[in-house]
Amino acid sequence: MTRSLCDRVAIVGMGCTKFGELWDTSADDLLVEATHQAIGSVPGLTKDGIDAYWYSTFASGHAGLPLAKALKVERPVTRVENYCASGSDAFRNAAFAVAAGVYDVAMAVGVEKLKDSGYSGLTVNEPPGNNTGPEVSSPAIYALLPSTYSKAYDVAPGDVRQALTHIAWRNHSNGAKNPDRAQYTSVVPKEKIEKAPKVAGDLGVFDCSGVADGAAAAIIVRAEDALKYTDKPVYLKGMSLYAGMSNGAATAGERHASFPEVVACAAQVYTEAGITDPRSQLSMAEVHDCFTPTEMILMEDLGFSERGQAWKDVLNGDFDLDGVLAVNPDGGLKSFGHPVGASGLRMIFELWLQFRGEAGPRQLTDPELGLAHNMGGFPGEFISFISIFGKELG
Repeated sequence: MTRSLCDRVAIVGMGCTKFGELWDTSADDLLVEATHQAIGSVPGLTKDGIDAYWYSTFASGHAGLPLAKALKVERPVTRVENYCASGSDAFRNAAFAVAAGVYDVAMAVGVEKLKDSGYSGLTVNEPPGNNTGPEVSSPAIYALLPSTYSKAYDVAPGDVRQALTHIAWRNHSNGAKNPDRAQYTSVVPKEKIEKAPKVAGDLGVFDCSGVADGAAAAIIVRAEDALKYTDKPVYLKGMSLYAGMSNGAATAGERHASFPEVVACAAQVYTEAGITDPRSQLSMAEVHDCFTPTEMILMEDLGFSERGQAWKDVLNGDFDLDGVLAVNPDGGLKSFGHPVGASGLRMIFELWLQFRGEAGPRQLTDPELGLAHNMGGFPGEFISFISIFGKELG
C-alpha cells in the first residue's frame, strides 16, 4: 500500500546555481554555492541545523564523501543515483525521512560537472548485460518519437514538426526571461530552429537540451514546523516514482507515442494530491523536455492534452507563459540546461520561486499548485518521478 505525504512535509529554503559551461567552477564550488543559497534563504539557520543530507549525482562523485568534504560537515550523507531523475529521488528520500520523524531538517542536494568530464550526453557506459540492447545515442532513440506519434494519431509530419519548433521557441523565450541562471538566454527565431543542423532523424540542434554544469538544493521540514523557518513555505501535495520493466529502448509501436511509466506515475500522484483535472487545477508544470518530442508526448501522458491533440494545443499556445497552463516557465532542460544530478531539484526550485512571487519577468499571476516531472532512461526503459506542490496547507 502506498500512503500519501500530502501536507506532511514542506520546503522552507532553496538554492540554485547558474547552469552552463562553467569551466572555472568545480563540483565542490557548485555544491557550496547551492547549499549556502538554500541555508541563507532561511533566517537564522546554519549548516549545523541540517540533520542529514541526500546528495544526487550521476557521474560527478561517489558515495557521500564529496558533499561532506565540500561543506565540511560530519552528518549522515546518502548518495542517490537514478539516471536523470537523481535530483528528484534525493528530494523523495529526504522527504520520507522527515515525514517519518527520523530527522527534523533534511537537505536534498544535486550537482553535476559534465563539461570538464568529456561526457556529451550522447553516450553512456552501461553495465554488463545480455547484449540485446541497442547501440544508439540518446538523440537517435528520441528521434523515433515524432514519426511514431504521427503514425499513431494520423498527424501530418509537417504539423508535428511545427509543434516541436514551437516548443523549442517557447522554452528559449522563457529562458531569455531567466538570465541569471539559465544556460541559454536568447530568444531563438522559429526560422533558425527549422534550419538548424540535424543531430538525428528530424531532430535538430534546437530540439536537444543543453549539456551543463550546475547544482540545486532544498531544505525540508515537517509541515507543522514550516512557519518556524519561513513565512512562505511550499508544501508537498504528492509524489510518485515509477521504474519501468525495461522492455527495451528499441521496442516498436506505442512505446514511442506514450510513456507508460509516466501515465502510471501521474495517476498515483494525482490521487494523492486530489487532482482530477490537471489542465485546469494546476497553475504551472516543469517537465522533462530532454528533447522537444518528449515534451509534446508528456502533455498527453500528464493529462494536459487529449490523446493525439498535444501538437494542436502546443501550436495554440496553451502551454505558453500566458496560456491555459504554463509549462517550463524557467526555460526547461532545453534552455536552462541539464546537469543530470541537479535537474530534478532545479524544476522544484522554479515552483518555489513562483509560489513566493520571486520569478521576476516570468512571474505567473497568483499560482496555487505546480507540478514537477523528472525522468531518466529511454523510451521503453524509463524511471519517472512526479511531484506536486502548493503554497497553502489543505
